[in-house]
Amino acid sequence: MIRRKDECAVEYREHMRDGDGTVELKSLIAGPEELNGKGRLFSVIKLNPGCSIGYHIHDKDAELFYIVKGTAEYNDNGEIVTVSAGDVTICPTGTGHGIANRTEEPVELVAVIVYA
Repeated sequence: MIRRKDECAVEYREHMRDGDGTVELKSLIAGPEELNGKGRLFSVIKLNPGCSIGYHIHDKDAELFYIVKGTAEYNDNGEIVTVSAGDVTICPTGTGHGIANRTEEPVELVAVIVYA
């Protein structure tokens, strides 16, 4: 199966996880069934300047980010770390994270949420 880029659903979430601004999510899957019951999200996320996803804890799943473009502040379970294109962040089950774009350029990342 192939899904063309214009077939991917795009949604906008204001104040995602109590973050700032509006976050753009382009879903690369039609639903969790395409991850064979192993996860629930596989998306390209765009954070425009000043936008963020607020800090939150993953109780029953884990989330990975692959930074495609830009530089961001990543809250790694309470520690603020700068991440940039090519970096991978891993938020295991039972830990928390958040991400913020404090620059003047958009940040793009691929996010995957897998079940514990």
